[in-house]
Amino acid sequence: MIWLIFFFCFRVFPEAIMAVCRDLWSRNLLALSLLFYFLLTLDVHARPANMSSSKDKSPATKDENEILPPDHLNGLKMEMDGHLNKDFHQEVFLGKDMEEFEEDSEPRRNRKKLIEIFAKVDVNKDRSVSAKEMQNWIVEKTKEHFKEAMEENKNSFRAVDPDGDGYVTWNEYKVKFLASKGFNETEVTDKIKKKEELKLDEETQEVLESLKDRWFQADNPPADQRLDEEEFLSFLHPEHSKGMLRYMVKEIVRDLDQDRDWKLTLSEFISLPVGTVENQQGQDIDDDWVKERKKEFEEVIDSDRDGIVTMNELEEYMDPMNEHNALNEAKQMIAVADENQNHRLELEEILRYSEYFTGSKLMDYARNVHEEF
Repeated sequence: MIWLIFFFCFRVFPEAIMAVCRDLWSRNLLALSLLFYFLLTLDVHARPANMSSSKDKSPATKDENEILPPDHLNGLKMEMDGHLNKDFHQEVFLGKDMEEFEEDSEPRRNRKKLIEIFAKVDVNKDRSVSAKEMQNWIVEKTKEHFKEAMEENKNSFRAVDPDGDGYVTWNEYKVKFLASKGFNETEVTDKIKKKEELKLDEETQEVLESLKDRWFQADNPPADQRLDEEEFLSFLHPEHSKGMLRYMVKEIVRDLDQDRDWKLTLSEFISLPVGTVENQQGQDIDDDWVKERKKEFEEVIDSDRDGIVTMNELEEYMDPMNEHNALNEAKQMIAVADENQNHRLELEEILRYSEYFTGSKLMDYARNVHEEF
């Protein structure tokens, strides 16, 4: 490539190039200059010799998406790493319609869709939404997420149960997981049968160990070291099982609990994660992060207001099918947009606060509202 550039420049500017070359050559610098330029243009991101210690992170493949537990669980207030779910309001208000409300989508179409949703939430057709109506809607949308997860699980289970016997052992899953990571499926199967050591990079080994722990947690008693379709659903979606939900809560508490008493204080819950950005913009983000978590801790999670969050309190907070949580969420969503303070939502209010409910800001929200409705 460098020589092609050099040749092109020579053809276009022959006299200038020749002059430079004569000058460099006279000082024995031409060869050195070309070598130096070549070294500078080397790919600085090239793999080092030890492939296993620096495996590139690439987007999940289709196979990985089918058999790996998702990083994000729709309809849960908290992520599996202990962060608050930023999209929770939209997930429990829109359900499977969430994808239709994209930032770059046509505002008029989104407004029409939002009006249709309002009409469905307003069951008694009094042109306003009560907390009870919103609670019922949230429960319905949460069930939608559950149904969607169950449908996806059927495909995922088939991917790891090729013989169709209705069960998947840990070793069978391990083979499929490693195959999705680019390992030779036949070779891995053979090594496992012979109980030979698998040479895995550190990152893959860590993920595998985490998955194994989660796998055996999903294995309902009496443990037989294999999962049926329902247990596999719990493995991929712990929110579908009380036991796995408790396991997920335990993992979150373990990561945040600094004094190892299996309880969370406010200071533990709002502690900033490692790797904060050291500039004003980063500081603003950190301040917002602390403020948001403090409010959630004091007003929602700590139900008995004693300044301590127990594992039971966190489990109740995380349970997507907890109707008491759904009612609290309904009241909170109404309070955000309830400008006339009547503890109900009118259509104009929900359109005005569309970004909160849908993630999409509608322009000219009031135009033809009554006609469209």
